[in-house]
Amino acid sequence: TTVFDALAIGTRLAVGVRGRDVQLACSGALLRFSRRDLLRAEHFLHLRCEIATQDVIELFDTLSEHPLLRLASVMDHTPGQRQWHDREQWRRYQERHGKWTDEQAATALAELADEQKRFADDHRREIVERCRVRGIPLASHDDTLVEHVEQAAAEGMVLAEFPTTRLAAAQAKKRSIATIMGAPNVVRGGSHSGNVSALELAEAGLLDILSSDYVPSSLLAAAFDLVAKAGWTLPRAVATVSHAPARKAGLTDRGAIEPGLRADFVRVAMLDSLPVPRETYRAGKRVV
Repeated sequence: TTVFDALAIGTRLAVGVRGRDVQLACSGALLRFSRRDLLRAEHFLHLRCEIATQDVIELFDTLSEHPLLRLASVMDHTPGQRQWHDREQWRRYQERHGKWTDEQAATALAELADEQKRFADDHRREIVERCRVRGIPLASHDDTLVEHVEQAAAEGMVLAEFPTTRLAAAQAKKRSIATIMGAPNVVRGGSHSGNVSALELAEAGLLDILSSDYVPSSLLAAAFDLVAKAGWTLPRAVATVSHAPARKAGLTDRGAIEPGLRADFVRVAMLDSLPVPRETYRAGKRVV
């Protein structure tokens, strides 16, 4: 019953990452809907900061006082970096909506590499410092190497968002950084981009939190899949979508069914092997 609306900031029009106008419109709409009590769940803002873009700091500063801001991530989706270390794999992903010519691909790659060189390191440092000053929990994104995790630990990150390798997830565990994986990764049995399987991390004891990752209904199904496919107990599995994310995001008033906490919970029935919500309560009130 608590939602973090993930808003990517930083303009990359060449590869379909929209710019300032739509980002500000989305953040404004979220605040208006929340203040008018039009949302059934309680919504917070999660800024996903694309550090290799020219305007990400300006946008972060514009949104840093947003009343619903509770979480930030630092991301670098430049081909050749992290999730997209294989440039050809990146190209195939971009071409899912239509083929590129070699000239188009070369132009985009050159433009993105130039922006990464000019902006990524400085912008990462600036966002980390701004979040430290404001007390905003921070997540690293797509950690691939031990060095990535070590950098995140030095910067005070509390979350490793979608590590791409088992090696990175194991290092995050050593550094007490909670690993988040996508619930669709669990449900479909693997990563859509060819990276490490969430179930593999679960079986190795390296999974802490599940994210909806664009498919909200997958959270509930994935929690039960951890029981069926990874041999977890149900309380441990449910904690990946309740207690663990609440604690790492600094929400100490929710995440468990205990005296003194908000009465946020969902009653679930099983239809064959599929969990189906029957009743949902937010702060003790049934959501209808």
